[in-house]
Amino acid sequence: MIDALVALGQADSELSGVVVSDGPEVTETSASDWLIVGFDGDPSGDFQAAQTVGGWAGLGTGREEQFQITVAAIASRGDTDVRAARTRVYEIGARVEEWLRADPRLGLESLEAAIEASQLTQDQTDQGVQAVLLLTVAGRAFT
Repeated sequence: MIDALVALGQADSELSGVVVSDGPEVTETSASDWLIVGFDGDPSGDFQAAQTVGGWAGLGTGREEQFQITVAAIASRGDTDVRAARTRVYEIGARVEEWLRADPRLGLESLEAAIEASQLTQDQTDQGVQAVLLLTVAGRAFT
């Protein structure tokens, strides 16, 4: 799932100018817009990428897994325009929603996913405003 989300982000022409990352990166880029799959964007956080729970789907026939993957959309600005940062972060996050609406399986067998929850934070920093939209991509798969 993480690989599929990263690949969709990197191939999405609507995300031109957005750095799409597979988890946390060590980089010297000055990019202001990010989509990070498997990381909440908090360098002092716990770095949890995903969680799963599972159980038997039938008598020895397979397992059902329920999963949640953290995806962070980040929009930073060199000014204090909170509305502009918030608008941009929701534009970035909307791309993930679009992928899941178009194909809830993300091209994978026996899987369905959607955005289950979101959380918006807005912070004024020394470098200007930063809006972070955390998305929980959740679903289930049969293995």
